[in-house]
Amino acid sequence: MTRLLRPSLMALALGAALQAPAWADGLDSLAQFAAQVRSGQASFTQVVTPPGKDGKPGAPKTQSGQFAFERPGKFRFDYQKPFAQTIVADGQTLWLYDADLNQVTRKAQAQVLGSTPAAIVSSANNLDALRKDFELKALPDAEAQQWVLATPKNPDGQIKSVRVGLKPGDKGPQLQTLDITDNFGQRSVITFGGFESNAALPAATFQFKPPAGADVLKE
Repeated sequence: MTRLLRPSLMALALGAALQAPAWADGLDSLAQFAAQVRSGQASFTQVVTPPGKDGKPGAPKTQSGQFAFERPGKFRFDYQKPFAQTIVADGQTLWLYDADLNQVTRKAQAQVLGSTPAAIVSSANNLDALRKDFELKALPDAEAQQWVLATPKNPDGQIKSVRVGLKPGDKGPQLQTLDITDNFGQRSVITFGGFESNAALPAATFQFKPPAGADVLKE
């Protein structure tokens, strides 16, 4: 009887092991996201809360739109509400377009994205590459997400810290939240919905041409 039970017990143990969570902590999840998720798209909601003043908390403002990225170094934010704005990184140039002002600002991408949340999402394909610009620390799981605290190594940048929230998905970890605090005390929480990993995105997604008549500023 004992000999007959042993294979069954071993099978149960193996089944339990196979059903265990694939990632031990947020760093493992972030490593898989960087290595396995080559592109993605999602809707997003961004809540920006300025620092308080005179003992009163800052009034949050909410924006929403569509997001897409493709490694290495390409991404697009289309803000749709309450105002139309577009941010496009094509791998060489960062474009910022304000539709109300009909104004475009262009910047050399390499000079501005090293220690930003965009680098976490779209640039590095492994943790070693991320650690060149960030100190990374796993945080406790919360809100059905795994979290990593990313602190820029450059103290002179605008970003103080970024909390990255991810959750498991059929095609790899899904980006769920970027919780950003800047050095001026402003907090920006970007929540992604309907994230589609390894989406086949048209090349035009990451191309930008200034609209006719727009003022183009180069920085």
